[in-house]
Amino acid sequence: MKRLLRLLPLAALLISCNSSDRQFSLTGEFKNMNQADFYIYDAEKGWKDTIHVRNGRLEYEKLIRDTTTLIMMFPNYSQIPIFMRPGISIKMKGDASHLRETEVMGSEENEDMTEFRLKANKLTPPEVLLEARRYIIGHLESPVSFYLLQRYFLQTASPEYPEAYRMAKRIADAGGGRMAAKMVRQLAILKNAAEGSQLPVFATKDTNGETVSNRQLQSDVNVVCLWASWDNESKSQLRQLRKLQKRNKGRISVVSISVDADSVYCKNFLKRDSIDWPNICDGKMWQCPIAVKLGLAALPANIVTDKKGKIVARNLTTSHMKEKIEGMLDKQ
Repeated sequence: MKRLLRLLPLAALLISCNSSDRQFSLTGEFKNMNQADFYIYDAEKGWKDTIHVRNGRLEYEKLIRDTTTLIMMFPNYSQIPIFMRPGISIKMKGDASHLRETEVMGSEENEDMTEFRLKANKLTPPEVLLEARRYIIGHLESPVSFYLLQRYFLQTASPEYPEAYRMAKRIADAGGGRMAAKMVRQLAILKNAAEGSQLPVFATKDTNGETVSNRQLQSDVNVVCLWASWDNESKSQLRQLRKLQKRNKGRISVVSISVDADSVYCKNFLKRDSIDWPNICDGKMWQCPIAVKLGLAALPANIVTDKKGKIVARNLTTSHMKEKIEGMLDKQ
């Protein structure tokens, strides 16, 4: 018993040290902000959390095992990435009126990303793409490169699948880990899922617990669309699709995928708008397996197919989508 009592303090110390080595801490100061709630989520693992800002300050701690990329969503729905590693402390500094210029300090990858974001704010979209490509090629082992690859080559209205595949393969070959290897496998499929190819086979459960799959998309015109309750343009596409579907009974099939974190909230939104087609919302947000498989990675995003499952268009604007669907129906 005496020996056991002597060992207890040592065990407690070891546990404390182990927890300290795995502890990630985040603190921040924001001017012109008294109280607010920031949303933070891990797109890879699917967990999410809320960070409370009180008197312009925030504090957040989490025990982690590996380097992880978090996405912080501000009240205005702008987002910034935060790279966390076990045992490091990160500091944020920002202003409520310029949240996109928030600085994240405390590690090389976070400071690199801050520098990139601040520079990108002053560049044109083609220049940002060029800068992202330059950074990725020069920092293949950095988690920043993996984020930039997703953000600027995949989560866009016109994904650059072939180039993203080549860069993902270079990142994986440089020791990018299992996520890079997983992306290479996904992109090997997606780079062939362009217009003219067949819609990939999929099956899952919708928000009503019913099975939904590509087999339900065999009407004259079929649409798979990505949306979120906080994105007005994607909600506008849903409403336009509903109008088209009502005017052309039985000729248009739709499956929607929501990147909302709360499936109940998005289900209630659809009910209020009398939208009753199958809707997928698993709470995994941008990492929803079906959205990833279909290459839907921006808002709004859509795939239009014919009755044989052939992809005839991707990522159309709301007006162009309407024109495309009406044109297809007229030719039937």
